[in-house]
Amino acid sequence: MLTGKDRMSRKPIPAQPGDRARLEVAFEKPQLLGTLFGQYDQNLVAIENRLGVYISARGNKVQIEGQAEQAARARDVLSGLYNRIAHGQEIDAGVVDGVIAMSAEPTLDGIVRSDVAEPPSVMIRTRKKTIVPRTAAQIRYMEALGRDDIIFALGPAGTGKTYVAVAQAVQQLITGSVSRLILSRPAVEAGERLGFLPGDMKEKVDPYLRPLYDALYDMLPAEQVERRLASGEIEIAPIAFMRGRTLSEAFIILDEAQNTTPAQMKMFLTRFGQGSRMVVCGDPRQVDLPDIGKSGLADAVNRLEGVDGIATIRFSAADVVRHPLVGRIVEAYEGKDG
Repeated sequence: MLTGKDRMSRKPIPAQPGDRARLEVAFEKPQLLGTLFGQYDQNLVAIENRLGVYISARGNKVQIEGQAEQAARARDVLSGLYNRIAHGQEIDAGVVDGVIAMSAEPTLDGIVRSDVAEPPSVMIRTRKKTIVPRTAAQIRYMEALGRDDIIFALGPAGTGKTYVAVAQAVQQLITGSVSRLILSRPAVEAGERLGFLPGDMKEKVDPYLRPLYDALYDMLPAEQVERRLASGEIEIAPIAFMRGRTLSEAFIILDEAQNTTPAQMKMFLTRFGQGSRMVVCGDPRQVDLPDIGKSGLADAVNRLEGVDGIATIRFSAADVVRHPLVGRIVEAYEGKDG
């Protein structure tokens, strides 16, 4: 980590139009500041670059200079990250970016969200990791996952729709809230024709379901995933395999739902059984069907939004929690399409 002297020697960001401010934040536990600042002060540099402020540190105090609104955001971001560390949560570049993004959402008071400066009130614990929300939309999503029976999660890639749903499903499987986990998606090729695939049925459909496997292995030790797959506690199958079934005491996730037809979506939703929970994830703007206007996801949301027990969570490019460049790519494509 750079010393206070090293940081003070850097040139401040040139003044910009608007009211400027200098804010100071004192932290009670100086031993946490190394984690807060990051290796080579990478977290402070990220905040400076994203918010156009200059941050200097001496002892347990941090000074922030910049436009008044941006300086206030930087103060709340630093406080939020510090409080997460103080509560034992790990922070990385994705968490930093997420807290910065959350600080941009105004409240009725016209300032910033109160939940930016405090650790999130919801989290998901699995065998291998604890998942905490990185954006305001993810907070609403996690709340819905713990409350509603059916959740539609809509938005671009990288917003955590499927990943968070798998985490919630694994948590409920571990705690016994459900007896099995069913992960499904339509076997529709993304803009290319793969032709004949060799092997048995599992080998043919596994390439389409790989993202679901990846999320599972992030949440559970490999031997548990394999054992639960073998026992049927975890089932991964294309949507065509759902016909004629009633899925009780199960957590059911449909990924890439924009590539279902209305008939497939109706069939899938009506598999819902007693004691089950269902999450339908997809991006309505990334339909790979021959007839884009026949997406079952858009049709289902249009029919069911507002129905009691059903939640619809919408994500945007601002909620992308992969590399920041992914969010900018999504914004560029949405701007061209819009």
